Amino acid sequence: MAAEHSRWEFWVDRGGTFTDVIGLRPDGTLVAHKLLSDNPEAYSDAAVQGIRDLLGLAAGEPIPQNRIGAVKMGTTVATNALLERKGERTLLVTTRGFRDALKIGYQARPKIFARNIVKPDVLYERVVEIDERVRADGTVEREPDLAEARAALERANADGIAAVAIVFMHAYRYPAHEQRVAALARELGFPQVSASHEISPLIKLVGRGDTSVVDAYLSPIIARYVAQVANELDSERSGARLMFMMSSGGLTAADLFHGKDAILSGPAGGVVGMAETGRAAGFERLIGFDMGGTSTDVSHFDGEYERAFETEVAGVRMRAPMMLIHTVAAGGGSILHFDGARFRVGPDSAGANPGPKCYRRGGPLALTDANVMTGKLIPEFFPKIFGPRQDQPLDAEAVRAAFIELAREVGDNRTPE
Repeated sequence: MAAEHSRWEFWVDRGGTFTDVIGLRPDGTLVAHKLLSDNPEAYSDAAVQGIRDLLGLAAGEPIPQNRIGAVKMGTTVATNALLERKGERTLLVTTRGFRDALKIGYQARPKIFARNIVKPDVLYERVVEIDERVRADGTVEREPDLAEARAALERANADGIAAVAIVFMHAYRYPAHEQRVAALARELGFPQVSASHEISPLIKLVGRGDTSVVDAYLSPIIARYVAQVANELDSERSGARLMFMMSSGGLTAADLFHGKDAILSGPAGGVVGMAETGRAAGFERLIGFDMGGTSTDVSHFDGEYERAFETEVAGVRMRAPMMLIHTVAAGGGSILHFDGARFRVGPDSAGANPGPKCYRRGGPLALTDANVMTGKLIPEFFPKIFGPRQDQPLDAEAVRAAFIELAREVGDNRTPE
């Protein structure tokens, strides 16, 4: 117990634009630190750099052994990859005759009077149908054609597709066919193979399939980030225990953190923080509004955490326990567009690199810049973490110059404001 009290504890909120680090010193005092999430000229990972800064380590100095007890992190890496459709290229392998099952979904029409229906893009890039079939009672109607599967998988691999989602009929109960094709995909060198009987072993093809595709699409992104953080922390040598917050609000070990559990990792931490802060202040009924650089999350708390087991995020259905949060692709980094006829915000984000114009990295005009321009965001009250040495304030002059240029481009004599 004494050894634990002699170590630092860290809590990290790694967003798409900013990373916030809270450190608990061995003497019990708390300290906070804020950094840009992406600043490649200064550091390779913001979370680790924040920890290093709080430990007082010089550049290149290794993290000492037994100085860190645990690092508990919530991250929007998966959320933002999903919102911006920047996940891994994914192949869907399914039973012959069901190639469009996930695209058709439940045939729900959320806006029944909409004349121009815009369906969200599917996450998988290509579909392969395998000639196999198991009936609902387990009777094998057709064994999988592994030669056909091998040829299709080899073509996808040669084309650079690195993730595979395997979704066969009734595999939640009779997984043998999925297991054989999954083994084949792993043998061929696919780094990410998400078989539905492993990812979401529940009845209903669409829910199981959607969740497996999400897992295949996002898990490589998560795996790369987890590996990067673990490598930077040098976890094995330093003894730092790395954990991540899941969408459900619980913590899991880094090696068990997968795409389907990571969608609302960062926002879930916000809900827990909101609830506990509200309770401390004597409030039991709360509405949370968490606006970050890339996305905005709205939540509700009425004395207990609300969770959903089947939900939709950014137009993508999935079946996994998660906090009941509504996420939209709008944040401080959402880019402002003018297409010659109308103004539009997002859904693409400037992120942290280059970030909005005011971040001093040559970025585009974004929602944050609009708030700076209108005086809603005052540079003097914002952390001075910009510029080559991360010690300068927001650049209000660059913002004004950019809006003046935009006003000229619009050409209707309106003011920059």
